[in-house]
Amino acid sequence: MCNTVAVTRARWTTETVPLPPHALAWLSQRVGLGKPFVEEPLSAPDSALTADAFTALEAVSTISVDDADRLGRAGGLSYLDLLRHRGHGTPAVPDAVVQPASPAEVVEVLQVCVEHDIAVVPFGGGTSVVGGVEALRGAKSAVVALDLAGLGSLVSIDPVSRVAVLQAGVTGPEAERLLGEHGFTLGHVPQSFERATIGGFAATRSAGQASSGYGRFEDMVESVRVATPVGEWVVGAAPASAAGPDLKQLVLGSEGLFGVITEVSVRVRPKPYGPRYEGFVVDGWEAGADLVRSLAQDGVLADITRLSDEDETEVALELAGPKASALKKYLRFRRVEQPCLVILGWECRSRSATMSALSGKKVVRLGRAMGASWLHGRFNGPRQRDALLDAGVCVETLETATQWSRVSELRDAVKAALTAELGNPVVMCHISHAYETGASLYFTVLVPRDLDDPVGQWQRAKVAASDAISRLGTITHHHAVGRDHQPWLEREIGSIGVDVLRAVKAQLDPTGILNPGKLL
Repeated sequence: MCNTVAVTRARWTTETVPLPPHALAWLSQRVGLGKPFVEEPLSAPDSALTADAFTALEAVSTISVDDADRLGRAGGLSYLDLLRHRGHGTPAVPDAVVQPASPAEVVEVLQVCVEHDIAVVPFGGGTSVVGGVEALRGAKSAVVALDLAGLGSLVSIDPVSRVAVLQAGVTGPEAERLLGEHGFTLGHVPQSFERATIGGFAATRSAGQASSGYGRFEDMVESVRVATPVGEWVVGAAPASAAGPDLKQLVLGSEGLFGVITEVSVRVRPKPYGPRYEGFVVDGWEAGADLVRSLAQDGVLADITRLSDEDETEVALELAGPKASALKKYLRFRRVEQPCLVILGWECRSRSATMSALSGKKVVRLGRAMGASWLHGRFNGPRQRDALLDAGVCVETLETATQWSRVSELRDAVKAALTAELGNPVVMCHISHAYETGASLYFTVLVPRDLDDPVGQWQRAKVAASDAISRLGTITHHHAVGRDHQPWLEREIGSIGVDVLRAVKAQLDPTGILNPGKLL
């Protein structure tokens, strides 16, 4: 085979945060610790890409069949992905990594892949936790990872309209840097922010932590440029339109099945002056959920509005170590029996409106130090996963959304399902996004890893939790469907909805090369 062109880039670019000794001691007492991993070195299988296909792709783009490059795009960042990369199970490894440098080049790559009947998996930051970037080939003889890192530019900015065009491979931090040079912000900061990309945000209908202020990502999108196997497609022409159904919504959330997003035109805002974050405590989950609901329905939510339940608050206080002892003593003095932490942050909304609504509520104000602490550790979840795995702990997340009248029922059902399957886990929950009619629930699970069957341990728990979720809410609020949530999609959108999506797929990708095995 021809010599490859190196396209290596660092897959793990953010810092790993170790667990302090007091955190390990508490985890050992509360949930127990499993046996540390003995990692086995991974090797990539031989590439199945034919010499003719390699030569054709090399003629239009940068391509590599280097083992390190291929392994670096073998899956996302779910617990099962991390297990596979530590020697438990086998990751699906692409046969090559192709890295186009322009939207036009993406179209050419797709044309070559249609001609040679090669599956294509679009790859941005690789942060999917639902199998969305797994290198499945379906019925194809080979599969390539289409790495969009080469599409990393700010194409244009219109300061009068407050609209910017960003290429799909721009990461969250880079988007903020590029826009910040012009005095603007996107304001989209999900927990995957450090690695995830603009194209990924659009393809998965991402929701940032400040969604109450800036909106979900689809709320920010003005138009999308998409490379499809049948040609290039641009959807979205104005701030609002009645020109038939909004076809832009077919692209947003399509997870690379209908085309490869290459550019996104987004609404931007002036950079906030003096953002402020504060901590509060309420007594009990029900009181907290009622408080957030009232803020949402009165239209006075903070940009960031987050309520942790009793278990998540307990973990937060315990992991804070000795410095939290004074706070726990203070809460006992205030006769708070079941502390639930509330984080409120203001970037573009009015703080005074929120604070006026809190007046007279049974809320213990903790001040800006707690808000600053949350802000400092907002990305610690992803950063600490390796440390937890090293300690023998199974750690994974789930999320959903439902109406306010079902929020507590859904929370209890998911916790019960996970506990029934896992024995005695710690199941933490928080309201991460709030709306007038309902809210999103985000769960984090900690349990000692099953030494004999760690993969099956989580798979069984995920099925039980997903069954509970699908009876009361959506199977996904912002993680997308991918491969993992696929069995519950038809229950949510109906068989007619599935047929509609299949028809769109057949029109835009008639030979089925794009991201096999995902969504549908």
